[in-house]
Amino acid sequence: MATQEPSGAPSALTSSALAAIRRTSAVDTVRARISLAVDLGLLAPGERLPNVQATAAALGVGEITVRRALGTLEREGVVQRRPGRTGGTFIAERPRRRTVAQVAAYREDSERVHRLIDERIVLEAGFAQLAAERLDQPGLDRLDECVREMDAAGSWAEFHAGDKRFHLALAEGAGLPSALGMYERVTGELYAYFLPYPLDYLRGSNEQHKAIRAALAARDATSAATLLRDHVAELHHSMYVGLADTAERGEDG
Repeated sequence: MATQEPSGAPSALTSSALAAIRRTSAVDTVRARISLAVDLGLLAPGERLPNVQATAAALGVGEITVRRALGTLEREGVVQRRPGRTGGTFIAERPRRRTVAQVAAYREDSERVHRLIDERIVLEAGFAQLAAERLDQPGLDRLDECVREMDAAGSWAEFHAGDKRFHLALAEGAGLPSALGMYERVTGELYAYFLPYPLDYLRGSNEQHKAIRAALAARDATSAATLLRDHVAELHHSMYVGLADTAERGEDG
């Protein structure tokens, strides 16, 4: 007989309707993510944003949504758009901070984000354990391609695309297709909370990818699982949920 999940038990498969960002329009989620990245110092004054197409792909929205969001952020004093061949969209030299009320939805979802990270840890550590035994040379080659793509990335948007492909290739290398659906749901929900990050930080993250790949190639299942567990667990501190907590403690002190 099938057991029924207690109504109060959280689940990545049932929690979408409960998420605060689900009650926020697509345009406002883009505004909130860019504004929050500015507030947390992840996007620096004067920094150029990726083009609309790359930004839309990285944030999982349409290009029209990004254009509308950037237009509003410009009116709010968060970004500046410059015409011409060397133009584009830049973080304002003195960006206005804490101007986007919809950032509150991200703060409201902090507990949910931490839970999604834990779910991802469980899944990816297990995938790494199996991939160390089952991943073939073409699979390793796919990981190498992703690593090179991330090394060559010129923006956080390009890096994010390579990062997603790396982790999906590793998950597929575990040879457990029945678990991929759950993994894609968890990561899909978690990616909705990712913010732009400085490239220097992301390049450090790619060094961890290289260490994970080396452990997989050596068939060292224990090391691969441990490295991947630690790599994903770092999100508790490096995602906005950890950075916001640190910033708030600093303000209180």
